[in-house]
Amino acid sequence: MYTDNLVAADAIPADAIIVDCRFALGDSAAGREAYELGHIPGAYYLDLNSDLSGPVLKEGGRHPLPAATDFAQTLSRCGITPDSVVVAYDDSRFAYAGRLWWMMRAAGFRPPALINGGYTAWLAAGGQPSTASPVAVEPLETSVQGFAGNLNRAEVITAQSEGAVLVDAREPRRYAGLEEPIDPVAGHIPGAMNQPWLEITDEAGFVLQREALSQRLAPLLEQERLIAYCGSGVTACVILFALALLGRDDAGLYSGSWSDWCSAL
Repeated sequence: MYTDNLVAADAIPADAIIVDCRFALGDSAAGREAYELGHIPGAYYLDLNSDLSGPVLKEGGRHPLPAATDFAQTLSRCGITPDSVVVAYDDSRFAYAGRLWWMMRAAGFRPPALINGGYTAWLAAGGQPSTASPVAVEPLETSVQGFAGNLNRAEVITAQSEGAVLVDAREPRRYAGLEEPIDPVAGHIPGAMNQPWLEITDEAGFVLQREALSQRLAPLLEQERLIAYCGSGVTACVILFALALLGRDDAGLYSGSWSDWCSAL
């Protein structure tokens, strides 16, 4: 693999803390149910809604970030410290493991390596699922000040006026306003480019090879300042992950994304 952010399914470090991030937007219980039916031995489960998001408020979008202190406590329950070796996976082409990756990095933790191809690749590599709960650990005292690189709506407007380029990670039809299956308003933030998150991987969930990925993201890489968004700050993290694979780790995240933006229209 070409960076420490990505790991092959058959090369998981023996000392890694493993985190299962499987989830389904259309069925919020599906991820945990899948975990209970079988997961990588020793893996902890973190849920998008209850562990990787905070309470939904009037502003902030459908998946607002949790309080930094709450996130630190969540990680501590998995035995994760800022220097821990962590491996994360999902079965959705990094949609949810990517959110954990960004949150940990933004909070000052060593970011997890994501399993290339996800849980399906691990099974194909001969992995034997477990239904056992991971070993309980004593919660650790870890301080987190916030999420570096996260912007709110006002900050996005200011950044854009100063030349920042917004990258919309949603599917082309949602970006174009031709359909909107989730939020009450269709369209995109004026001036935003479109780079669908699903184009970062192939249909099996494997990241494109470096040369192909560089070509795909070339229009983004030439921009001086980038801010990614999607519907609710989840799949935009896949774009940020891909940029980091190519050495570009300075892009920001508008975590409220379109669901926050359109709430003010």
